[in-house]
Parts: sequence; structure tokens; C-alpha cells
Amino acid sequence: MTTLNDVLNDEAQRAAIIEDCCQLIDSEVAQKKGLGGMAVKAGYKLVQGIKPGFVGGVVAKLLPEFADALEPLRSQAAAKGQSLSTFFQANPGRVADALLAVTDAKAEHADGAVKAAYGKLRGSAKKNVESAVPGLGEIVEKYLAA
Repeated sequence: MTTLNDVLNDEAQRAAIIEDCCQLIDSEVAQKKGLGGMAVKAGYKLVQGIKPGFVGGVVAKLLPEFADALEPLRSQAAAKGQSLSTFFQANPGRVADALLAVTDAKAEHADGAVKAAYGKLRGSAKKNVESAVPGLGEIVEKYLAA
């Protein structure tokens, strides 16, 4: 059986997947409004300024763990006969929790500035990740269909 890890880490499409994920992240950050949005944008800019290409590198590094974390949800969607995109839209909290479990574990071992920026943004992270879940579902479904 093909898993999300098989699909999302296929070398033939890996660069395109990472690019699509980075575009989704950029778009989500750009859409943030208000004081919380300013904090997200500032933290994102800080991380990008510390290390250009950092976001793409993080996506590339975490993609196998994200795929593993999302695999049970893909299996549940398939068992219900739902598209992954539809399942993700109906379960944004579960998707966000699965992804944040991975990033929380990684943040524990990050360097000081990145860890501090993550810590400041973590309180609103679930809400922010949930807003990206529909786009993520579309990306993953696109490559599952390929």
C-alpha cells in the first residue's frame, strides 16, 4: 500500500511539493490581520532573516514526519470514502494537532532565536495551522493523484 510518506517524499516530485508548501505558508502569513497577524508576520520575517531559505529547509526536513503524522488521517478518509481534502476540511483541529506535535518536538531542540520565536507564536499556532488545512489538503491530494 502506498503511504503519504511514499508519495510526499518521492524524489521526482519532492521539490514541487516543498515549493507548493512554501507558497501555502507565504500566503497564509500574508493573510494574517490585526495584532496577532503582525506578530506572525514579524516572527516569520525574523526566521527568514536569520537564515534565508529556512522555511523551505524546514519543510524539506519535516516532510517525512508530517507525512507519517498525517497517514492515520489519510487512512481514515479512505475508509470513509472521502477525499483527503474533504476530510481535512472537516477535521482541521485533528490535522493541526498532528502537524503541531511534530513541530513542538522539533522546537524543543531548536537554536535560541528560532525557539524563542516559535514559543511566542505557539499560543496561536493551532488557529493559524487550521486556517491552512484546506490548502494543505489540496496540495497533498494533488500529489496523491499524480
